[in-house]
Amino acid sequence: MTVPGIDWPRLVAWLGRNVPDAGEPLSVSLISGGRSNLTYLVEARERRLVLRRPPLGHVLPTAHDMRREWRVISALAPTPVPVPEPVAFCADEEVVGAPFYVMGYVPGAAVQTRAELARLGEPTPAQARRLSERLAEVLAAIHAVDYREVGLGDFGRPEGYLARQLDRWCQQWERSKTADLPDYDSLVRRLRERLPAHSDSTLVHGDYRLDNTLVRSTPPPGEIEIMAVVDWEMSTLGDPVADLGLTLTYWHDRGDDERARIPVAGDVTAAPGFMNAAEFANHYTKVSGRDISDLGFYVAFGNFKLAVIVEGIHARFKQGKTVGEGFDRIGAAVPTLISRAHRMLDQP
Repeated sequence: MTVPGIDWPRLVAWLGRNVPDAGEPLSVSLISGGRSNLTYLVEARERRLVLRRPPLGHVLPTAHDMRREWRVISALAPTPVPVPEPVAFCADEEVVGAPFYVMGYVPGAAVQTRAELARLGEPTPAQARRLSERLAEVLAAIHAVDYREVGLGDFGRPEGYLARQLDRWCQQWERSKTADLPDYDSLVRRLRERLPAHSDSTLVHGDYRLDNTLVRSTPPPGEIEIMAVVDWEMSTLGDPVADLGLTLTYWHDRGDDERARIPVAGDVTAAPGFMNAAEFANHYTKVSGRDISDLGFYVAFGNFKLAVIVEGIHARFKQGKTVGEGFDRIGAAVPTLISRAHRMLDQP
């Protein structure tokens, strides 16, 4: 069996030693979607498992840390935040070529487009609105976790989070950039000048959006429920409004034609019934009680961060190190995201 990023015989032996209750491993396949870490479905005789490992090439320092992702889902398993069951972690790079972890399979879909949403059974506008409300409520639940109580007190350094984030993503840009963009340099200067002096400190997901959750339709007259939050690779302790700002960076309001040309996170939130970005932010504030008066800065920061992430994906594509389809158009989104960040900072 040949699957990119997997040494099947070694994985079978490792699973037999570390996850014996799964029974005999039968097959492994790449799960479609995901432009960063690679996610695989492992079919075993007694249960289904999901394996996560870093990308095949151009792995930046501090990025794609499987141990961090494993640690946070293990800590959150007993909390109200829905996460997959943590099963086993492997630090031995000899098994599949990189550290990886295995989690329980969660029935559900990562929904990115309106077409994918329709496959859940043509949800009504009321169901779509409730799903967007639930997405805000789960984000608030992440930020409400007592991270010290669940063993994540040393998971990050909350003080100076945004300044460090700015420095980190600037470094990532320098390692990944495929072209010089003057608007990028001026954006970094403006963000540095606007950094908030103080902020709250919570657990943050770091890449929270609908297609980083798994959703499933419940029986009539049910809802579309969020079964699990996934892709915790950028989680840390930091400013919760930065999480909200990035979620709104991904949000596609109906009628936003420019956003439609950015091939990340899809157009699902433009479906009938979904709240718009402002309504989503207001619902988050209602359930969390947080001050989001400087939200424009955080959305600008989210666009900056996403531009750097997309440039890294584009760099891997140019090196021939991506797995899957749809990477040929992604580089064009970088200048658009930088321009949108400038416009957010221009608002009073």
